[in-house]
Amino acid sequence: MNRRHATLSIALVISLFQGIPSPEAHAAADETTVTEVAPGVFFRKAQTEPVFTGCNQGFVVFRDFVLVIDANFPGQVDEVIAAIREKTDKPIRFVFDTHYHGDHADGNVQYTKLGASIVAHERSQPLFESKGADGFEGAKKTRAAEYGGLSYEMPSVYFSHKLIFDDGEQRVELIFFGHAHTAGDAVAWLPKHKILFSGDACVNGAFNYTGDADTASWISVLTAMEDLGVTTICPGHGELGGPEVIAKQKRWFRELRSQVKAGIDRGDSLEKIKETIEIPFYKEWTGEEARSRTENIEHVFKELSSPGKSASQRRPHRHPHPS
Repeated sequence: MNRRHATLSIALVISLFQGIPSPEAHAAADETTVTEVAPGVFFRKAQTEPVFTGCNQGFVVFRDFVLVIDANFPGQVDEVIAAIREKTDKPIRFVFDTHYHGDHADGNVQYTKLGASIVAHERSQPLFESKGADGFEGAKKTRAAEYGGLSYEMPSVYFSHKLIFDDGEQRVELIFFGHAHTAGDAVAWLPKHKILFSGDACVNGAFNYTGDADTASWISVLTAMEDLGVTTICPGHGELGGPEVIAKQKRWFRELRSQVKAGIDRGDSLEKIKETIEIPFYKEWTGEEARSRTENIEHVFKELSSPGKSASQRRPHRHPHPS
């Protein structure tokens, strides 16, 4: 596949309107819902209980086509396309992968068969070509009914900092702020509506996976998100929310790093830190005890015990939420 770095300015017209919901609106974890968060801008919240079905997604209806935000697992693509077809018959021309993980990108091939181009940040390219491709092949064995017969499709359009879709009425900016959940995370920002589709750089609940992360940099990325003036956050997992979701995500990493560092400074072992860590607000936010997030604790312990060691040197990961 030919790959190109691109900056695009694409005309679009808002085509649908159904009233804008409160960002505090909630839906059950065992439901998949589609909400119109602005005229022609839709947020699809994925079911997470009792079966994890994949990531949250978005889609924007333009004058002549549709942009999808995150491709999800292959098994979800038909449902997403059906949801789009309930709103518009415009062709799907672009899919933006916020990062390389399979629950956000493994459905790419089904969209390219429809003629769509896959878009991602340039720092995600080596991750797609290595961990992404390897994991897809593994999933063809472990999830044969879902992946069997499919080929891995990587993005064909990469951008360096910002890629813009604009028609003078509505503007969609794909932006890279730095290493967060992965080295190649990017977000979709709609400045006129103040809506942010964050991918897994911001989630609403106990969904964080840190194995590809740099948590110190992630905090800076979250600060950059706050500086946008977001009023509605469409997270990679969990419920639709407001700017408080970004604040809670940032608070989690700050308090986690602070407590792990205090334990290291005392000479505590990793096991003792895991047993004694206390972050009460985390349970208020997510319903889970902070000490249950063992992967997050272990990762931060490694970061603070071995400063300068990049996430690419740590253990590989594939699907953050196997189902």
